[in-house]
Amino acid sequence: MAAKRDSPFSMALVAGGIAGTTVDVSLHPLDTLRVRLQDSRGFWKAGGFHGTYKGIVTAAIGSTPGAAAFFSTYETGKTVLKKSSGGKEKWWHHATASSCGEVAACFVRVPTAIVTQRQQVGQYASAQEAVKGTYRSGGIGAFYIGFLTLVAREIPFAFIQFPIYENLKLRWSTYQGSQIGPVQGAVCGSIAGAVAGAITTPLDVCKTRIMLENPAEGFARRYTGTVTTLKLIAAEEGATALCKGIQPRVIWITIGGFVFFGAYETVTKTLWNVGIWR
Repeated sequence: MAAKRDSPFSMALVAGGIAGTTVDVSLHPLDTLRVRLQDSRGFWKAGGFHGTYKGIVTAAIGSTPGAAAFFSTYETGKTVLKKSSGGKEKWWHHATASSCGEVAACFVRVPTAIVTQRQQVGQYASAQEAVKGTYRSGGIGAFYIGFLTLVAREIPFAFIQFPIYENLKLRWSTYQGSQIGPVQGAVCGSIAGAVAGAITTPLDVCKTRIMLENPAEGFARRYTGTVTTLKLIAAEEGATALCKGIQPRVIWITIGGFVFFGAYETVTKTLWNVGIWR
């Protein structure tokens, strides 16, 4: 079996950015349906099936730097941890590196997610209005409401997804006696993402509620933290409400995982083969 190549920082930056943008733009309508299903007002009041491309420009703008931040941190973390373990890969290397990558990416994802989601459910008609309205409600800090909740969702997601992804790739490459191709890597990413996405749906519902809440001046926020929000949703709407949007979320991540990891593996392989990075 060919030796596994570690992706350098700059390669991960480029490949991750391209892969992330490809997914977020192509699957934006599915993400809109997920957000509307999780809205406290209900799916139809949030917009139903109408205007599913709302917020796509904002999503695209935040996608490239967010994905680039994740993969550059992830690949760098894997390399450092592998060297510290004498060149041997451990499952926790992937879990730890991916968790660090998610935290780094959240600094970009949270502001763009808030602006995008508020457009998706019709709170604002444009990105400009969403930015102005969000800023008026609480200054710069308003763009980071839900940051800790998103981190609380992304870390367990990463701990589940990336060890599965890397393990599947390793087993497949060992079975066939050579490194797997981009399509095979995409399949591994798709399976890993679907499992992680389904398990972390309650945290996703919690994150969406916190980010969408935009109380009028003088009114206090109802969703004030991850645990509080989970309890409030379960008490008022039943435990099943914590699984709202699970179908489009799993579909989005399954397809998105295939496209994302496929694009990432393809770009990485192409950049390596043409000699840009050796």
